[in-house]
Amino acid sequence: MSIIFNSYQADKVIYGNSPAVLHVSDQNRDWRTLCFRHGRSVGRQRRMLALHDRCLSAQAEEPTPGSKETEVMNRPSKRSFALIAVLASSTLVLGLFMACVPKCNAADSPATSPVTLLNVSYDPTRELYADFNKEFAMHWKEQKGQEVSIDQSHGGSGSQARAVIDGLKADVVTLALAYDIDQISQKAQSLPANWQTRLPNNSCPYLSTIVFLVRKGNPKGIKDWDDLVKPGVEVITPNPKTSGGARYNYLGAWGYALQKNGQDEDKAQEFVAALYKNVPVLDSGARGSTTTFVQRGIGDVLIAWENEALLAVKELGPDKVELVVPSVSILAEPPVALVDKNAAAHNTTEIATEYLKYLYSPVGQQIAAKHFYRPSKPDDVDPAVVKQFPQLKLFTVNDVFGSWSEAQAKHFKDGGVFDSIYMPSGGSAAAAK
Repeated sequence: MSIIFNSYQADKVIYGNSPAVLHVSDQNRDWRTLCFRHGRSVGRQRRMLALHDRCLSAQAEEPTPGSKETEVMNRPSKRSFALIAVLASSTLVLGLFMACVPKCNAADSPATSPVTLLNVSYDPTRELYADFNKEFAMHWKEQKGQEVSIDQSHGGSGSQARAVIDGLKADVVTLALAYDIDQISQKAQSLPANWQTRLPNNSCPYLSTIVFLVRKGNPKGIKDWDDLVKPGVEVITPNPKTSGGARYNYLGAWGYALQKNGQDEDKAQEFVAALYKNVPVLDSGARGSTTTFVQRGIGDVLIAWENEALLAVKELGPDKVELVVPSVSILAEPPVALVDKNAAAHNTTEIATEYLKYLYSPVGQQIAAKHFYRPSKPDDVDPAVVKQFPQLKLFTVNDVFGSWSEAQAKHFKDGGVFDSIYMPSGGSAAAAK
């Protein structure tokens, strides 16, 4: 038996046919560092270092080849047999331990190795989650010692839901309306039907509403929904077939018309048809419509999420655009949910759940308010910040339309009311008849 050291700069230990033959490869990490890295307990570290020191002593005492000492040393002695026995025993212990190291690491790795989440969200939440993701990553690192990165996907809420149904592996979804997440539950069967009961406030950590954005000076005198149906007024709004925000816009106009006309459904349909006659283009998502209005300069008024309108005023300044708050509007309730099936496959269920819960924390609520979303827990936010949200009369989807499923079936399914009143080339189908 022999001990072979190529160098004391060791990266890994390779065992030969005999447990007493120890090879240490010529790499660039110190052997003592290796001992501490792989010797998880103090006892194991000491045994590994003792083996190292004995090996050093053995090499230091090795005679020059061809000398008399060599001949003597080549003959077995009690001391050499003792040393070999000690080394064989120590090497066997070390070998058994290091054979276990990969398994130990595999057991420990889920809690410590970096992890990535995919949040599939709707159009206007880009800035919100850019901030929130950084805060959550720091929070999780402090709490669990694990690094996490969050990838984002943004688009029209309906389109995003279809992407998840078709196989986009979202760990969480943060969409514009409950119906879109219901569709993921029903068609992909990747989360339970009662998903909305698992987090507070029907799984809505923040809220919003629908308002108008007009150009400086409000040249068309837009004050309320009635002004959007006047001849010569160009209205910008997204496509309700693909955008959650657009469905809120549509239902907001319908609910206003119902209240004004004594709940007359025919008059409400006429009103909404007249509004869409003034729509020159339908973008696929809310952010696309904001770009059309703000950057491309198309339209006289943008029907928008409140957070999107306030963001535009902040970034462009009141010398470019102005906010108009209608007399009544719809309460927007954007929900969030864990996609159980995907999270389980990614081994991210715990962290993804905590990610969504953190939206309800004071930090999460403050970030939501910073980006002009109405916090679901306003007491966790500075009252001065809460005052930025205008007071207005709000109705919910359930109040006027029964539920999202009923509203979807009547208005937005293929062949529904929207298809009967809007022509893709621009204008109202109802008005054209």
